[in-house]
Amino acid sequence: MKILLLGEYSNVHATLAEGLRSLGHQVTVASNGDFWKNYPRDIDLSRSPGRIGGLQLLAKVYKNLPRWRGYDIVQFINPMFLELKAERIAPIYRYLRRHNKKMVLCAMGMDWYWVHESTYRQPLRYSDFNIGDQVRTDEPAIREQRDWLGTAKERLNKMMAQDCDAIVAGLYEDYVCYEPYFSTKTHYIPLPIKYLQYTTTESHHPIRIFIGISKGRSVYKGTDIMLKAAEDLLTKYPDKMELIKVEGVPFNEYQRLMDGSDAILDQLYSYTPSMNPLLAMSKGIICVGGGEPENYEILGETELRPIINVQPNYESVYHELERLILHPEQIPVLKQQSIEYVHRHHDHIKVAKQYEALYKK
Repeated sequence: MKILLLGEYSNVHATLAEGLRSLGHQVTVASNGDFWKNYPRDIDLSRSPGRIGGLQLLAKVYKNLPRWRGYDIVQFINPMFLELKAERIAPIYRYLRRHNKKMVLCAMGMDWYWVHESTYRQPLRYSDFNIGDQVRTDEPAIREQRDWLGTAKERLNKMMAQDCDAIVAGLYEDYVCYEPYFSTKTHYIPLPIKYLQYTTTESHHPIRIFIGISKGRSVYKGTDIMLKAAEDLLTKYPDKMELIKVEGVPFNEYQRLMDGSDAILDQLYSYTPSMNPLLAMSKGIICVGGGEPENYEILGETELRPIINVQPNYESVYHELERLILHPEQIPVLKQQSIEYVHRHHDHIKVAKQYEALYKK
């Protein structure tokens, strides 16, 4: 098949492309590399600052449009798959719909269904927008609500979701936000990780804890709370742990700095591990973050429990991380389970085969 993957989110499309190519498909990835993370792509769609940058990107997209015809599959990582206003993206989507066969929308990253459902229907016990029945009122959450609710982005998202041939969610959280609206065409497919068959499960003394800090998203993702708990534990157990903090570096540098860690702190408000913790787990690094029962259920996993699940508060993070620090004997088992978990569910070839089966349907 001839496949066009538009946009990027945490290396999903770049990794999926490798898997699909290994199955013999012709794949083109066009994206901005997910901003500073700079993930690989075949066509660079990054934008320079300001209005001039927007016009330059628009011109580049329109120049490429004639080449983006005749694909069997065009897949969008998100309704905002380009760094352009929603009003400018809509006609580009319609052009691609007219000149290609099937359209697939990914439910990944921020979009209207995630914001609206988490704010109002609240299918999750906690999320980026609610804790129980209380809506979060911190500034980043409010900013996203203003950006998506009752705006051109909402209209674009609804139009694409209604028009496309299939919707793919990579996380349990996204699946439960789309499935009530599009039960017949919403599919869950795990996130793809390039599994490199790591086997080391040795731990270090002191234990090495890694935390990546996203620019401007620390409060929104709960990184501020996780960091505070880790720093307080470092003060209490300076001889038992090391804390590695990384902020705003390209993907390759991020990987290098993460290598050799024992555990990663990530995604306080998530039910499931996303791309960064999954990548860490593939290397035998324990994820302290989202590992709710629903995560294992949607995968059909009944044996492995490698994730140290935390609730969305300081006390839970502190307690679980302290227990890991004080009981290092459990680390080798959790490391081995982490590697097996990614191999079993997220290997990019296995995931690509699931996408291939969907495309053929």
